[in-house]
Amino acid sequence: MKKAILIVLDSAGIGALPDAAQYGDCGCNTFQRIADAMPELELPYLNGMGLHKLVPQFKNRQKAEIALPCIAGRMAELSKGKDTITGHWELTGIITEEPSPTFPDGFPDELLRQLYDACGVEFLGNEVASGTEIIARLGAEHVKTGKPILYTSADSVLQIAAHEEVIPLERLYQICEAARELTRTGPYKVGRVIARPFIGEEGNYQRTSNRHDYSLMVPEDNLLADLLKQQYQVMSVGKIQDIFANVSFTRAVHTKSNADGMAQTMAFYEDLQQGLLFVNLVDFDMKYGHRRDASGYGQALADFDVQLGRLLDKLDDETILILTADHGCDPGFTGTDHTREYVPLLMCGKPLKQKTVYEQTATYQSFADLAATLAQYFAISYSGAGTSFACDVFE
Repeated sequence: MKKAILIVLDSAGIGALPDAAQYGDCGCNTFQRIADAMPELELPYLNGMGLHKLVPQFKNRQKAEIALPCIAGRMAELSKGKDTITGHWELTGIITEEPSPTFPDGFPDELLRQLYDACGVEFLGNEVASGTEIIARLGAEHVKTGKPILYTSADSVLQIAAHEEVIPLERLYQICEAARELTRTGPYKVGRVIARPFIGEEGNYQRTSNRHDYSLMVPEDNLLADLLKQQYQVMSVGKIQDIFANVSFTRAVHTKSNADGMAQTMAFYEDLQQGLLFVNLVDFDMKYGHRRDASGYGQALADFDVQLGRLLDKLDDETILILTADHGCDPGFTGTDHTREYVPLLMCGKPLKQKTVYEQTATYQSFADLAATLAQYFAISYSGAGTSFACDVFE
């Protein structure tokens, strides 16, 4: 009865990829930046799983003694892009060959007209912006006029923000669903449409946990679909369900925070009999990476590390735990966008070979290599991309 828990520390990259210059990201390194900014930061369980092998700044910091075998490595991204969709999809064996379009000058008039016809509303904004900044700047006008706020970023996203007391959640979701239908194909085929509700008064607007992501339809050849077809459980915690268009899951839950995400992970794990528990912890990216808050990011990692210790104590003999990321978001880099980085691969569990993190690190050429490896671990027929490294890590 094999089980795997795959936790994505959203945006926790570990250094620029060789093609980072094409994305304007030379010199980025999310974990290194945090380690440099917080020399007092201790992450004993992450370090015990092998973080210090990937981020030298942690070499002389505290390491928890973990009784289970642990293996550390890193993975490169083959997909074209550095966003949530491409990263998570590649983790399940989907390589994105053609990047989704971005809109550095805002959305064109043609799409705005189509949005007005489909949604029945006019929009404020229509620019590249940080979500918290544009809400602070245009929130009062939105409250006065009732017009939702439209914006994008360096990623392929169409985001619509609205105050929950001005545009009720159900109506905001309807607007976003209409926008999603308009942008499924053609030149405006954005990776995600995101509902961004907020509350509060002018000068103190706050985004809520009622965010909802509307992704493109997911190609069928991927690890999640293959597991489901072959009668395995596929559970999701956090925004995973939205990223995969609400398909290929036996059970799913949205979360309010990293802490809530780990609490739900613990609860779901109790019901996992055979299959995959796929988790996204979004606070690292949303609250700290994009806001270029290295100290906040570091504290969030410290909080997670405590919860990680509790999870490690609960692992049974049939479970492997995998920690990774979907891209970087270097809190000391220019701008507020994601960064093109390697991601960590920290694995722990009794099914692993009896090697320690001190004996093995490796670089894998695609996130999809993990999907192929998990398929071999579960002994299922696999239709996605990637080269399995199961023989390197499993007994």
